[in-house]
Amino acid sequence: MKISLRNFIVPSIPLAVLLVLGCMALWLTDSVVSNFNSFSSQSGSNSDFISAFVGNTFITSIIGIIITLLNAFLIAQINNKFTIIRIRTFLPLLIFLLLMGTWYPTHAQISSQIALTLFIFAVFNFFNMLRDIKASEQAFLGSLLISVSSLFINQFIFLIPVCWIGFMLFQSLSFRTFLASLMGTLAPWILYFSTIYFINPDVDLFHGIAKNLTTEFNFSAFTLVQYIYAGLMTIILIIGIVGVSSLSRSDAIHTRNKLNFLFFLLVSLAILSIIFMNQFTYFLPLIAFIYALLLSHPLTLSQSNFYGILFVIFCVLNLTFIVFKYISI
Repeated sequence: MKISLRNFIVPSIPLAVLLVLGCMALWLTDSVVSNFNSFSSQSGSNSDFISAFVGNTFITSIIGIIITLLNAFLIAQINNKFTIIRIRTFLPLLIFLLLMGTWYPTHAQISSQIALTLFIFAVFNFFNMLRDIKASEQAFLGSLLISVSSLFINQFIFLIPVCWIGFMLFQSLSFRTFLASLMGTLAPWILYFSTIYFINPDVDLFHGIAKNLTTEFNFSAFTLVQYIYAGLMTIILIIGIVGVSSLSRSDAIHTRNKLNFLFFLLVSLAILSIIFMNQFTYFLPLIAFIYALLLSHPLTLSQSNFYGILFVIFCVLNLTFIVFKYISI
């Protein structure tokens, strides 16, 4: 039996609305049925100051859903504008929403969801730098946005050097763009430190940041189900990346450069999430963003039955993971 993804690639409006509502329903199961068990017990990884300010778990979920829908819209726009995938497709949006609905530790992380919004806007600027060594404005704005996001999640500052390597991939790295990027990185932090010092000159500005950047390799904090899920999701992504590699030969060079940049970002985020394992949930929205684009590429462009089955396995795996969230093993 042949499994076709055509209805998911270009769904009708009623089906698209139904799929989005289904993903959001997965999200709301945390507020209605559960109280952020399992993952959320990890060393304060969900102690998000914006969520703490809101207080109410259900209201936090609604705010998170709104921001996530905005991010899904931006992902669709970035795909359409820069032709990451050669044809218009609903799959990046669907996969992103499904991942965000499944990855329940992110639901209380309003700060990381806002940081993802800023990061996507930064990627918009970086993608516009292609083969332009004078693109100082885009370099400044993109780095500024990532730097602002690092005020929410301090670990994101380590993404700036990763983006400089992206400048090389885009053939846009020059002293001019590097200096603009450096100024964009420093500006929010200089303003932040100046404001804090003006309000309270006696405060230790670096103590809190140093505390946030502490590393912890506590592999015992994860359950067997979580390890199995992470392993299978990684295998699916590797299969998808192999598909991207084979299908991207028909893409334009600038599209291949963007795909390579996304892959390099994903690897960097995986490394950072291991280094800062005690706060790994901060990186999950960014990983979901890149995962959705990379996996959607072969699922959309290859109409083979193999990728249809792979998509079914991907959906079943995520739905099964949600079920096991309520089962102690």
